[in-house]
Amino acid sequence: MAVTLEEAAWIEELAATYEEARPEDILREALRRVPNITFACSFGAEDMVILDMLMSIDQQADVFYLDTNVLFPETYELIERAVAKYGIPNLHQVLPKLTLEEQAAQYGDALWSRDPNLCCKIRKVEPLAAFLAGYDGWITGIRREQAPTRRNAKVFEWDAKFNIVKVNPLVRWTEKDVWNYIVERGVPYNPLHDRNYPSIGCLHCTRPVKPGEDPRSGRWAGFDKTECGLHADQ
Repeated sequence: MAVTLEEAAWIEELAATYEEARPEDILREALRRVPNITFACSFGAEDMVILDMLMSIDQQADVFYLDTNVLFPETYELIERAVAKYGIPNLHQVLPKLTLEEQAAQYGDALWSRDPNLCCKIRKVEPLAAFLAGYDGWITGIRREQAPTRRNAKVFEWDAKFNIVKVNPLVRWTEKDVWNYIVERGVPYNPLHDRNYPSIGCLHCTRPVKPGEDPRSGRWAGFDKTECGLHADQ
């Protein structure tokens, strides 16, 4: 379904109006303008910042995470800490249709080591598409600084991949901004960030980043891949 001219106009107007706005104000406007909206929380540094803001604005805000069944133990532990701190009453665990055993039976063991694109499609993209079908908008933690594929992201935009409004409240923030907020507010975060994991995905497809390397070079190392396919222009 394509966005209508009227929808495109108000989304572009919001993007222009809120380009310089504080993330908290962007979130408030997103909740007001798109009531049926959900927050995609990976429990990475950026998403923990948004979660902290969101829970202070609306404790009942809808939040979900993609559980591929192969997240790091530290990530699962952080989820428990986040729930203990914020409550997050409307938190959804989104799982793939296939269990790891079913995936191995159909595609062979360790699919991620042979065809990470297919593995991401099964364990991330398809579950996300099915879940977002029930919403009119979603909130993400992407920042322009993170990767060339994200440099054109807007505060408010139409996500043509999922036919949904997409809100990126931290799009203008730097990594320093993110960590200043975490430290100043005492926001819980994944301890892997302290061990040279700037971007944390699945256990088998994420490695530490060496000094001078691109922050996302630790994802799918050895493959020409830096995105899992969740965002429309990747």
